[in-house]
Amino acid sequence: MLPKEYRTISGLSGPLMMVENTSGVRYDELVEIELGNGEKRRGRVLEIESTRALVQVFEGTSGIDIADTKVRFIGKVLTLPVSRDMLGRVFNGRGDPIDGGAPLIAEKKLDINGMPMNPYSRDFPSEFIQTGISTIDGLNPMVRGQKLPIFSASGLPHNRMAAQIARQATVISGHEDFAVVFAGVGIKHDDAAAFSASLSQRGSKLVMFRNLADDPVIERIATPRYALTAAEYLAFDLGMHVLVIVTDLTSYCEALRELSVGRGEIPSRKGYPAYLYSDLASLYERAGVLKGKEGSITFLPILTMPNDDITNPVPDQTGFITEGQIVLSRALDAAGVYPPIDPLPSLSRLMKDGIGKGYTREDHPSLSSQLFACYSKVQEVKALSEVVGRDELSEEDQAYLAFGDAFERTFIGQSRDENRDIGQSLDKGWKLLAGLPPNALTRISLEDRKKYVDPLRDRKAPPPDSV
Repeated sequence: MLPKEYRTISGLSGPLMMVENTSGVRYDELVEIELGNGEKRRGRVLEIESTRALVQVFEGTSGIDIADTKVRFIGKVLTLPVSRDMLGRVFNGRGDPIDGGAPLIAEKKLDINGMPMNPYSRDFPSEFIQTGISTIDGLNPMVRGQKLPIFSASGLPHNRMAAQIARQATVISGHEDFAVVFAGVGIKHDDAAAFSASLSQRGSKLVMFRNLADDPVIERIATPRYALTAAEYLAFDLGMHVLVIVTDLTSYCEALRELSVGRGEIPSRKGYPAYLYSDLASLYERAGVLKGKEGSITFLPILTMPNDDITNPVPDQTGFITEGQIVLSRALDAAGVYPPIDPLPSLSRLMKDGIGKGYTREDHPSLSSQLFACYSKVQEVKALSEVVGRDELSEEDQAYLAFGDAFERTFIGQSRDENRDIGQSLDKGWKLLAGLPPNALTRISLEDRKKYVDPLRDRKAPPPDSV
């Protein structure tokens, strides 16, 4: 049965179109719009009220003449054709292949809206994912099945970090079926080219979705859902461990805000819609581990905080849903430290379930706790030195400042293509702690001190005949 055709458009507003005298239309149904010149556009139903349907036009309503435009409701929802062959392919923000490869032969088509995981069906996230970045692996580890966002700001190197993590991330247990789904939302053309060149190293273990800055704004709402749908297929149909990286999710939220304004909804904080929290949850809660399934989905969204404001609704609401956050520091970036991750406001709530004996190394939990405590003390000493001057500090406080400088330079800081394994990161941490007085090491056991710290101190001590 052919879809019914309507010529009853009553109004246009931004990306929205109102169609009158409709019947049998369903929420979220796909719409085909044919302009008078033969051009075809796509849309979906946002609202139904009696015999009226509000349609969101993906390509925008610019150039549409309501007098000679036809609208067809085709009885389907947005779907993504999926198969194992999508590995190694590049798609646009609408899920169409754009890499010049052969057409994708779909094994099935999946609704991109998916469903958040049933809490009863969830298994607890565990098993360490190595990113090759010491500040994440050593202090705020990412666990398989976790939702761990990166809070960044304009001008900080979050895109470079995203590409580096996508290249380097792996499950150190040796699971071969590990893949990355990377989605760029509202990214610039030069960033898209850089991502494509950088991520080519993953080859057949990468699926990429690209929504560019000059693509329709409304398309940004669909792009993260396409990425998560691909990840669900790879994880729960093919049994792969999948890391989903989305940059920049703030662009997604701004598209939601634009759509909400066009619909005439009452705005909430900063103009965002009141349902921002539930909408973000519908994305984040699709990640995790399911009982009885081989694979898993780990979600690493990247958000840029407007005006560096961590209380902005986007990072604020995200923090209520996810299991921690990685926070980038403008001060560290200005000091030339890459990646400029600030360990103190950063947090991984699931780190205890993915580190230690059997996962990374038995000394990992105590070392991480000691490094946090010492770096926190460094901030106190820096504040004191600004009052009394560095020369007036005690010998112990001078040692803390030396530790802080070395910690930022050699532990937080690393080269842009350096891939440190967890053993190298932990060893660097012990070398830094060896420069502090023994009474500063209050978070580690005597056995760990004898095993890891004392040998390094003995190596630094001068021979007796030189004194």
